[in-house]
Amino acid sequence: MAAAAPPRSPGQFSSNWKALQELLKQKANSSKECPSTCQTYTKKQHPLKEGKSQKVPAINGNGNVVKAKPTNKMESGSAKDSPPSAKPKSKKVAMDKNVNGTKSDGKSRKEKKKNGNILKEKDDIKHKRRKAEEHAEQQPKEAEIWFDDVDPKDIEAAIGPEAAKIARRNLGLETGQSKQSVEQVLVKEKASEGLTRAVAMDCEMVGVGPKGEDSIVARVSIVNQFGKCIYDKYVKPTEEVTDYRTAVSGIRPENINTGEDFKTVQKEVADILNGRILVGHALRNDLKVLFLDHPQKKIRDTQRYKPFRQRVKNVRPSLKLLCERLLNVQVQTSEHCSIQDAQAAMRLYTLERKKWEAALKNKSNNKNCKT
Repeated sequence: MAAAAPPRSPGQFSSNWKALQELLKQKANSSKECPSTCQTYTKKQHPLKEGKSQKVPAINGNGNVVKAKPTNKMESGSAKDSPPSAKPKSKKVAMDKNVNGTKSDGKSRKEKKKNGNILKEKDDIKHKRRKAEEHAEQQPKEAEIWFDDVDPKDIEAAIGPEAAKIARRNLGLETGQSKQSVEQVLVKEKASEGLTRAVAMDCEMVGVGPKGEDSIVARVSIVNQFGKCIYDKYVKPTEEVTDYRTAVSGIRPENINTGEDFKTVQKEVADILNGRILVGHALRNDLKVLFLDHPQKKIRDTQRYKPFRQRVKNVRPSLKLLCERLLNVQVQTSEHCSIQDAQAAMRLYTLERKKWEAALKNKSNNKNCKT
């Protein structure tokens, strides 16, 4: 075969130029498909089949198309010459080994942990038994607790919780985790229902005036030293009621419309209080609505008693707060009841009666010594 001569005519030159441009274009496309750093082509990476390469038609000097030789060794059979890429080793065997290894290790760890827990439980049981025996030895007997009129909290601080439980039981307060009813705590059963040396009084009031800001008495209740009610009467209003304050006072129109005359109630209460110790909470308000007076040395106001204020850390503690902290009972949870409020004040007084009276006696003696 005669060697291909270079093109001479413009037509031959033009067709050869077009073939060259086509070849360059195909090379550019192939370089985009594979990164420049990659020099080996696998079956999956190379777009052409094995043994087949692109051939560019060449034109000789006579204008005839001749078969062009492969322009690149890589195109002529790189797929055949290049060894197949090595497949990664299977990790199945290694995984099986790891699984078996962890199973065996986990089993041994579980056994060790189980043995350790058993030993720990045995030690805990022995420790609990030893503590229970020591606690049983230290518990005081009920016969040894004979304190009278002493706050159970003081007993608990000095002796312990078991002694405080016995003291609360003797005082009629809560025992254990169960709370007795309010009446059981505030009223002493099988006690006298007559007049005693000390009585407690409480009044319920309603509002009068344009905005109901002024107060008049609507109910008066008096209990004796054991919490037994000895007087309880509704009072007929002396003025037009503009606010019954039912949510707090518990007073309704039908209660006071048929109540006792104010003058009668005032005289009856004055006769009961005459010469007796008067106990109550914020008694100044109760005496004010009754237009009564009482000797200061015979008043025992639970709101103004200094030890109570110090114990609950409040300058003007409410009756509800004192009962909750000192008696462990809930009062005034909804509508107030003057009987219950008087019983609560009396119970607080009897709890501290000896200390209270002793403090007042010492105070009066000091005054006499100074004069």
